[in-house]
Amino acid sequence: MDKKLVIIPTYNEKENIADIIQAVFSLPGDFHVLVIDDGSPDGTADIVRSVIPGPDRESNLHLIERSGKLGLGTAYLTGFKWALEHGYDYVFEMDADFSHDPKDLLRLYEACSEGGADLAVGSRYCNGVSVVDWPMSRIVMSYFASTYVRGVLGMHVYDTTAGFVCYSRKVLETMNLDGVRMKGYGFQIEMKYTAWKLGFKLKEVPIIFTNRQKGTSKMSGGIFGEAFWGVIALRFRRF
Repeated sequence: MDKKLVIIPTYNEKENIADIIQAVFSLPGDFHVLVIDDGSPDGTADIVRSVIPGPDRESNLHLIERSGKLGLGTAYLTGFKWALEHGYDYVFEMDADFSHDPKDLLRLYEACSEGGADLAVGSRYCNGVSVVDWPMSRIVMSYFASTYVRGVLGMHVYDTTAGFVCYSRKVLETMNLDGVRMKGYGFQIEMKYTAWKLGFKLKEVPIIFTNRQKGTSKMSGGIFGEAFWGVIALRFRRF
């Protein structure tokens, strides 16, 4: 059986973390979870530790604690390296706040394991706009950000900023993870573009994205600025 790891970065997600872990573990297929917590002052890491069984029992739940908010991209890069070291075949990115339906992990996995994709993207925009409870201003910003990226990079992915992704092991092994430059919103773009430029097959899987019901969004204007200028730099990078 393939080894599958779901990486969930967290910062102040005490309202969601226990439920999202349970939702992933309730799926068929033996998914493991790695939570990477950036020093959440609300006790998110404490909740995760309380769920991990004692040292005498093997656990499918793992926790990496970091000091302070070091950025979404660096959290995933830490998780990718950990996954490769521990022999996982498929590695997933997923938010902690249920904006991504855990059941769709199965569809992303199937797109890679049976559908021939090397990287599967849970896409909000490949079948129109599939977003629930977002303000219109945010939908417009996100949609046209992906349109801008496609125009600049020539990559035929409708949801270039998606954060719900399945990577096959060979994609992460081939990439120079230490060479990934964008750490915020642009990280998602850079990872997809790098995989595409390296010749891997990307496939979009339509999902319905639902705005968080608990907790507070971590989005900020600065990460959009990094993505805007970083995309232009990507266009001229050698691979």
